[in-house]
Amino acid sequence: MKRTLLGLAAAAIAGLGVTVPATLMAGPASATGDFGPDTCLQGYVWREARTGDVVCVTSAVRAQAAADNSVRASRWTSGPFGPHTCVNGYVWREAFTGDDVCVLPSVRSQALSDNARAADRKVSARLWISKYTIPPHDNGDGTSTSTSVDDIPRLKLNGDHYNFSQVRLYIRYNTGRLFWSGSVTASAHAGFAGGSFGKKTGVFDCTAPGRPANGYAQAYDVISGRWSARVPVRVGCAVL
Repeated sequence: MKRTLLGLAAAAIAGLGVTVPATLMAGPASATGDFGPDTCLQGYVWREARTGDVVCVTSAVRAQAAADNSVRASRWTSGPFGPHTCVNGYVWREAFTGDDVCVLPSVRSQALSDNARAADRKVSARLWISKYTIPPHDNGDGTSTSTSVDDIPRLKLNGDHYNFSQVRLYIRYNTGRLFWSGSVTASAHAGFAGGSFGKKTGVFDCTAPGRPANGYAQAYDVISGRWSARVPVRVGCAVL
């Protein structure tokens, strides 16, 4: 089976304003998986306009690339651009450097568009940490309540380039022992590619001068099985 990622679960993108082509909905769940840094978001497949072409496109675009490749010789003629000059009405696809397969102008435009969006369609599983504090609680009577630990920074786990589905989050000690875990549904947010999220963990940031990280945070994309890189943290300090 070719390394493809088919099928776009409607439930995973409900409310995101995404139109799901019927051809993508038909993809088998078994086609998903972790294929390394070139793993496509669910609903996209490798274009395979040549061996090693891992630009993520719709299944219809990949089928078009295969069809154009199969008849390329019939669209070449000798002319001002050599023996691979395109017959009238066709242009070089230029999906990659040296791609002289002749296609309709609209197909070349599609290839250029897909190339430009290639990075946004991969499960890069980016993860980074920000910090937050708890604001005073408004009691509704003109007064507010806070606690002695409200001003201590806590860890927020952020990510993008995930599938539009569940992402599991973990904070572990460097020994591998679990300190905290949670989950979040990655969804669409302006300015971030693929599914993205921000999860407040409630875990105190124990960073201090001279005290190196004693653990790490990591995210797991459930659909593809891809893990993010480990992000160093320091946790487990006593908070009075």
